[in-house]
Amino acid sequence: MARLARRLAFAALLVLVWQTVVWLRIWPPLLLPSPGAVVASVVENVRNGSIPVAIVASMARMLVGYGLALAIGLCTGIATARFRVLQDTVGASAVGLQSLPSICWLPLALLWFGLTEKAVIFVVVMGATFSIATAVDDGIRNVPPVLVKAGRTLGARGVTLQLRVVLPAALPSIVTGMKLGWSFAWRALMAGELLYSEKGLGCVLMMGRNLGDMAQVVAAMSVILILGLVVTQYVFGPIERMMAQRWGLAHR
Repeated sequence: MARLARRLAFAALLVLVWQTVVWLRIWPPLLLPSPGAVVASVVENVRNGSIPVAIVASMARMLVGYGLALAIGLCTGIATARFRVLQDTVGASAVGLQSLPSICWLPLALLWFGLTEKAVIFVVVMGATFSIATAVDDGIRNVPPVLVKAGRTLGARGVTLQLRVVLPAALPSIVTGMKLGWSFAWRALMAGELLYSEKGLGCVLMMGRNLGDMAQVVAAMSVILILGLVVTQYVFGPIERMMAQRWGLAHR
């Protein structure tokens, strides 16, 4: 309860600072809308159906793209952690490609897939895969050797050792990689939708920009931010807390 109160107080402080900047007229209202104008824009776009339709379209793309990235990233991370030759080749490349901004994949996506849904999903996949693969690889390779030795002492070998000892021990790192991958995928999705999208939150944002409606632009940005926070807090948050309690890492 105290944590929620602190977060609400901090959010209220940010809104107050925002409103103060509006009152000071550092930028004209056309460029910096007030919090009230943004709330009114959100309400209007919810009422006319623009934001609900955009959320459904964006989340559908996100689920497909993130699902593919998760499958590829998990398999790649496990393989690079298991085989040294893949670690020195594929793993090293994944670390380098992870630092590449997702927007850099847009030109390739356009050349390969054109202005289609596949281009947007490709950007999402490339934006998230390498961070997941790197986290999985690091998590597996950093499993304490004593756990592996204990598993072998108890008779675990091969696939059984990997499934019953190594992967469970690496699970906290894997979950962290999944969360980071979601964040990267979400940002990549918005970058892709800004380039091309018939429906989606990026489309709502670009429509506001084309119309010179900064209230709609900030409203779309706010919805994007809130959705990202909701998924991080209420999807990955409980999983991380469960992992922390299971592994004795929970803060008292």
